[in-house]
Amino acid sequence: RKVVLGNLPFLLSDTVGFIRKLPTQLVESFKSTLDEVREADLLLHVVDISHPSFEDHIASVNQILSEIDCADKQTVMVFNKIDLYEPEVLDEDDLITPRTSRHYTMGEWRKTWMHKMGGNAVFISALNKENLDEFRQTVYREVRKTHISRFPYNNFLYPENLDEYTSEDSE
Repeated sequence: RKVVLGNLPFLLSDTVGFIRKLPTQLVESFKSTLDEVREADLLLHVVDISHPSFEDHIASVNQILSEIDCADKQTVMVFNKIDLYEPEVLDEDDLITPRTSRHYTMGEWRKTWMHKMGGNAVFISALNKENLDEFRQTVYREVRKTHISRFPYNNFLYPENLDEYTSEDSE
């Protein structure tokens, strides 16, 4: 469907979530449904951060993207359900149990993934509408980059920051 952020139009399509450990016979037919991924300029990889194995899910998706030659696609990691995320807590006097990623706070995850994704990671709660402005801003910035690379003489039409457009619009 057509989406417009500020005055920047783009097409958005949603693909079926990846399924781990598909039977071999289904893998090829499943991959054929991913033509939209192959044609995309930007991937929004939505991850349920409240799931205890979310990093395994990310690895599975990355493996499939690699298999369909899309591992190098520009990607924004969208970590959803931050409202449900709870790190495992270590007792202060527990000197035996090693601290692992299961003990990371949301702030630690944010730093980790922001670094891994070069700043292209957002942490949201779609249910509670948390950080949706940051999400919109990130998507706008990435779509704008693609648009300006294709139409360099139109860069003046799209401010660098979505807030610039909305503040001008509201005056």
